[in-house]
Amino acid sequence: MSPLTELLPLVVSGPSGVGKGTLIKRLFSEFPDNFGFSVSHTTRSPRPGETDGREYHFITRDKFTELIQDGAFIEYAEFSGNFYGTSFQTVRDVARSGRRCVLDIDAQGVRQIKNTDLQPIFVFISPPNMTALRARLEGRATDSEQAIQKRLGAALKEIQYAREPDVHNYIIVNDDLDNAYEKFKRLALGERIAGDILPPLDD
Repeated sequence: MSPLTELLPLVVSGPSGVGKGTLIKRLFSEFPDNFGFSVSHTTRSPRPGETDGREYHFITRDKFTELIQDGAFIEYAEFSGNFYGTSFQTVRDVARSGRRCVLDIDAQGVRQIKNTDLQPIFVFISPPNMTALRARLEGRATDSEQAIQKRLGAALKEIQYAREPDVHNYIIVNDDLDNAYEKFKRLALGERIAGDILPPLDD
């Protein structure tokens, strides 16, 4: 078993479009045997190229509600009319596979996880500014202008929460993907890093 599995799970959060998924995919590509992704459940429809059980477990709203009632989720939230949640079972499955668990979670989920006994390392990925974040969201070409506005509004709330003391263990500003990945990789491998400071995001 890899010694990495003895490390605490990583909870990676940050605004939609900030590059969390890119950093995580790059880590898994470089170290395919060391990390396991906690695949969330969602009620939204798959996007082109997405596969059930890989990006998400795609389930119905009724099934999601049933899982909530069964206490299956570590955290869950509703965003843009769809539910997203992380189940205890998916985290256990990663640990049993001999890998360090990585979770991609929003701010609401971070709050919920802090009320469990999971005790992970909390990592916040920040954009360099809101202009860059908007450009990334527009560049994905997956959302309407209204949806982008909602995501930007949610981003401001996530960043505001990230500014509160003792919320996150580390901040990584994704102003350059290679630099951000180097910090993320070192942290994931168990090194201590000098985290970034949240930049002013009012432009």
